[in-house]
This record gives sequence, C-alpha cells and structure tokens, in this order.
Amino acid sequence: MNQTTKLTNTVTAGVIGLVVAGMVGLTFAAVPLYRVFCQVTGWGGTTQQAEAAPSEISDAVVTVRFNADVAKGLPWVFRPLQDKVTVRLGESALVFYAAENRSDRAIVGTATYNVTPTKVGSYFSKIECFCFSEQVLAPGQRVEMPVSFYVEPALADDPKVNEVRTITLSYTFFDAGSERLERVSELAQ
Repeated sequence: MNQTTKLTNTVTAGVIGLVVAGMVGLTFAAVPLYRVFCQVTGWGGTTQQAEAAPSEISDAVVTVRFNADVAKGLPWVFRPLQDKVTVRLGESALVFYAAENRSDRAIVGTATYNVTPTKVGSYFSKIECFCFSEQVLAPGQRVEMPVSFYVEPALADDPKVNEVRTITLSYTFFDAGSERLERVSELAQ
C-alpha cells in the first residue's frame, strides 16, 4: 500500500469517526433540544411559562377543561378539583389539583403536561404550576396543588386557532424514581 492510499484511509477513518461521534452527541442532545423547541413554539400542546398575566383582557372567552392521569405503577390518586372554568382571554385563573399517595412509602412524582387542541399550546401560559418541580408525597399524604394560568388574547386574532372555544389542560404524574427521593432527603439534611 502506498503513502497516498494510507493517507486517504486515515482521513476517511477520521471523518467516519467524527460523524459517529457527532451522531452520538446528537442522540444525547435530542431530548433537551426537542424540549426547548416545544417550549418555545408550543409544539405538541406544550404550554408556555409566564411571570404574570397580560394587562389586556379580551371580551372573548374560552372554556378550559382539566384532565388528570397517573402512570401505571404509581400508587397515587390524582384529580382536578373542578372540571372546567370559563375565562376571558388574558384573564388569569387559579385552579387546584389534588394528589394522594396511597402507598406505605414516600414517592417522588413528576408531572408531564400539554393542552389540546395542540395548536393552542403557544397561547396557553402558566404563571404557577406544580408541574414546574417534582412533588414528594409521604405515605398517605394528600395535597392540593395550584395551577395559575391564562390564555393569550392574541388567540382571538389568529385565524388558525380563533375558532377554539374549549381547551383541555392534561397532566400525567409519573414516579420520578427512588434515587430522586434519596437526593431530596440528602439535600434536606
């Protein structure tokens, strides 16, 4: 094999190695990048996070319905304390969900969320939500957890979504794992 062939093979192997390393890197970055993309765009019904409701309140109204689910294997009872509210666009609303740990051990739960129809995700903003952090429930503990939100007044001006009059806010609680509970306990000491 001559020097040119060896150099070509070495360069080819290096390029393939960089491509593989890049693909592995993208694999690890895919979930966080997708999460950021969804939060910024409202894709897939991902809601927005806000500091406060806007000062503009529209006369247009929407009904927001509430849904609660628990992932298989999580011994919690989880439900909204009200089925729905009707709010004006731009008006903040405060609702509560209740969760109860029906097991004999402390459990750390984390909630995923979205709205349907998914096309209104970028117009639905939460000011405060239990879903922003993990929830630790002791054995038998029952808690009421707040959600403060509003729907952007701009919803009424967007021809792609202005026909929406009912939005469903859905949560699903998952067991965040016992290793998280151990870390929470260590931080508390």
